[in-house]
Amino acid sequence: MTVEDITTRPSAPVQAAYSYCEAVTGQQARNFAYGIRLLPPDRRQAMSALYAFSRRVDDIGDGTLAPEEKHERLETTRALLDRVRKGDVAEDDTDPVAVALADSARRFPIPLEGLDELIDGVLMDVRGATYRTWDELKVYCRCVAGAIGRLSLGVFGTQPGAAESERAAEYADTLGLALQLTNILRDVREDAGNGRTYLPAGDLARFGCEDGFGSRTLPAGADFAGLVHFEVRRARALFTEGYRLLPMLDRRSGACVAAMAGIYRRLLDRIERDPEAVLRGRVSLPGPEKAYVAVRGLSGLDARHIARRTARRPA
Repeated sequence: MTVEDITTRPSAPVQAAYSYCEAVTGQQARNFAYGIRLLPPDRRQAMSALYAFSRRVDDIGDGTLAPEEKHERLETTRALLDRVRKGDVAEDDTDPVAVALADSARRFPIPLEGLDELIDGVLMDVRGATYRTWDELKVYCRCVAGAIGRLSLGVFGTQPGAAESERAAEYADTLGLALQLTNILRDVREDAGNGRTYLPAGDLARFGCEDGFGSRTLPAGADFAGLVHFEVRRARALFTEGYRLLPMLDRRSGACVAAMAGIYRRLLDRIERDPEAVLRGRVSLPGPEKAYVAVRGLSGLDARHIARRTARRPA
């Protein structure tokens, strides 16, 4: 072991905190965990810390507490984030998520304000916000998913001299929107059961689906397939733009992003082929297909394909 290994390796309490965050990630986010396994250990740990904090915020929003209690707990979580930001979390703090996140913030230029945006987005859920237009929904998606893309970029970084690297955060944000819109399509039935509707009211009315998705039976005249195909085209355009991030990343970070995005792209394909599947149950990918996506990402095929397409794209 070199002197550098000794000085950069996390202490035992910090390593234990990371192990806790990795366990949370593996149990709660299979697709995410599948993607980040392609990263070097220090980046994988940082991504797990980000996920564990984000999971805590989401769990408050999705829980059964009264709205005012959720609001209080979210603001308490924001206060914890402020402690992380100020460097006030000790290595032996009793909160392992705070310990891991604080260490990650010291190691990487993570824009922690993205976690403030996540809290803002979950507060929108707590207030029961609905969205009339895509522009309104985009605000929410940027809080709960675009911000995660920008936070992740703080861990990944960009390769020196990468073309358009000044737009990397924009592309990471857009890729987050693509993933979130895919999530919204996949979860329309589950969200309806929780009293939530995310798709824009204008889109629902356009396709006769304004009554929502509380049951498997759609009202007469509803063009659910048309609605899904319309939103799928929007998501594909976001993926196309967000994928421009890939050539800016190093091989392993690019593989991680390609794997996670590739899984969601394939979910989108399945939803497009059978729109009403999302009303019958949760659409997912089998393990072998996820493995294929990971291998494709690790090989660099997706990054090279995007780089060639970007080079051909007119200014």
